[in-house]
Amino acid sequence: MDLLTFACISCICVVSLIVKYMMRTSHDQTCYVLNYQCYKPTDDRKLNADIGGNIIIRNKNLDLDDAKFMLKTLVRSKISEETYVSRNIIEAREDSTFLSDAIGELDEFFFDAIGKLLNNSHMSPSQIDVLVVNVSMFSSVPSLAARIINHYKMRDDIKVYNLSGMGCSASIVSMGIVKDVLKSMKNGLAMVVSSESIAPNWYRGRDKSMMIPNLLFRSGGCAILLTNNPNLRDKAKFKLNYLVRVHIGSDDEAYKYAMKMDDENGNAGVHISKSLPEAAAKAFSMNLKRLIPKILPLQELLRFAIASSISNVMNHYDKQTIKNSNSSSTVKINFKSGVDHFCIHPGGTAVINGVGNSMGLNEHDLEPARMALRRFGNTSASGIWYVLGYMEAKRRLKKGEKVLIAGFGAGFKCNTCVLEVVRDLDLEEQSVWKDCIGEYPINDLASNAFGEVYKWLESLGEDYLSFNADNLQKLMREYYKEKN
Repeated sequence: MDLLTFACISCICVVSLIVKYMMRTSHDQTCYVLNYQCYKPTDDRKLNADIGGNIIIRNKNLDLDDAKFMLKTLVRSKISEETYVSRNIIEAREDSTFLSDAIGELDEFFFDAIGKLLNNSHMSPSQIDVLVVNVSMFSSVPSLAARIINHYKMRDDIKVYNLSGMGCSASIVSMGIVKDVLKSMKNGLAMVVSSESIAPNWYRGRDKSMMIPNLLFRSGGCAILLTNNPNLRDKAKFKLNYLVRVHIGSDDEAYKYAMKMDDENGNAGVHISKSLPEAAAKAFSMNLKRLIPKILPLQELLRFAIASSISNVMNHYDKQTIKNSNSSSTVKINFKSGVDHFCIHPGGTAVINGVGNSMGLNEHDLEPARMALRRFGNTSASGIWYVLGYMEAKRRLKKGEKVLIAGFGAGFKCNTCVLEVVRDLDLEEQSVWKDCIGEYPINDLASNAFGEVYKWLESLGEDYLSFNADNLQKLMREYYKEKN
């Protein structure tokens, strides 16, 4: 073999090895969602209308007008009596919460959901390389992540991240961390644990903007397994195709739209601004501008660009014609040209309607979010996984289809990701929807027992608005005595 031949063969071998390495590295960076497990608390933690009425009765700060506002909001939210709260609230101890209440609430979730997830996935705690825990409203020492590591006796070289204050879109933030960390790790296995703390964060004042979290937020949580191990691809449920994060916290107004603070009487709670939908729309629009080029086909982008240009020209010459016409519908992007399902954060009816209107979605698309809100309430960062679980339980998800997930959080932020279904999915034994999925969808979402109490209060008339807390308690007790 002459020197030239040897050199050529050597170059070919080197190039082949480089190409092979690059392909393998690229493949290893693909992030898969192996499995996930949502948490369903025990039935003794359900917040039904009777318990809700008792919470109103024992709050000395409320008057009849406040009670009517709370019940009216509950009716409009379409939340059922099946949702869950922490034990200290069920036991009428929201005014004297202990550290053990917060720890106990999260322990119940941790050890139920994580245990089921590992068992269903046939994984051992010792196999976890990365752990990301997000609970926005409670932080302990040692951290909640350390509590999980101690309970499951995980490895001492595990990479650990404990997030707080990230709001309702924190599980997507956590997935972003996992995706980045796994880039430097071959065949890694990661767990995301996402929940919220209700026990120490129950608002006891009468500021209506701070009452909203009491009415919408409920106990829940989700544990998720992710990997970049190509050998586990056939066992995975989803492939993480894209993840986009937008944070508009540099805007002073956006920063204040959802904020934990004290009211004028020193009662701590989360203030929800009336302008929050505007912040959500702004952040969502900015997010979609970055996401759309990644997920939609070229022909849809060209159609939208041409239609928008024509609309702008027409608007320039005849603004009144455009104003009186319905031509705006022709320049909306057709998201369904690149996405099959829409997993919207069930933060509330206004959030679901707002996202649905902006994306041109129909009731079939919004059904999973509406049903998750009704059955489980707003479970903060884990809420999107209850929505995804509903889709799976209804056998909507087929191999190759894509799911757009959108979440919003304090700060203010909007995070989205696109999951591709790797295999056809069936309803699993441990699904939180398994025992009730046959009852859904529910058409009359406004029908619930909270509505009955609200109608009764309305029937009392305006003369009762000046009643103090003692009179309100007397009235409410009489109502429940007659009802029972």
